[in-house]
Amino acid sequence: MGSSIAKTMLTEGHEVSVLDEDPEAIALLERGTDVSWEDQGGSFTVGTALEVDALIEAGIERSDAFVASTDGDNTNLVIAQVAQRRYEIPQVVVRVLDPARAKWYQEQGLQTVCPTKIAIEMLETAVLGGTS
Repeated sequence: MGSSIAKTMLTEGHEVSVLDEDPEAIALLERGTDVSWEDQGGSFTVGTALEVDALIEAGIERSDAFVASTDGDNTNLVIAQVAQRRYEIPQVVVRVLDPARAKWYQEQGLQTVCPTKIAIEMLETAVLGGTS
């Protein structure tokens, strides 16, 4: 998910920095192209998003947007709050799989995207649309 967003943002002309704990994750950013991620204009930092040093190395201090889309809700929520509160990034978006938590954090001012809720709504629409 994160690599798709990063590629789209880079294509749209934005400066994009990706932070991932897996050094091999850069391959996802380079998939479908013969040019390296850096040669495309992107930046890639190996590190854990819960480490302030890694966030700083990735450029959080000069960011105007931040997407938290790791595999874990807890990690995403913590780093999104750090981005929003400590670094005062104006546009923070966080992926949260648990619909109840997504709703609560959205009420606290975080912009949340909940793929689970979206899937539930789509399934309900499909079922209800099929019975009318």
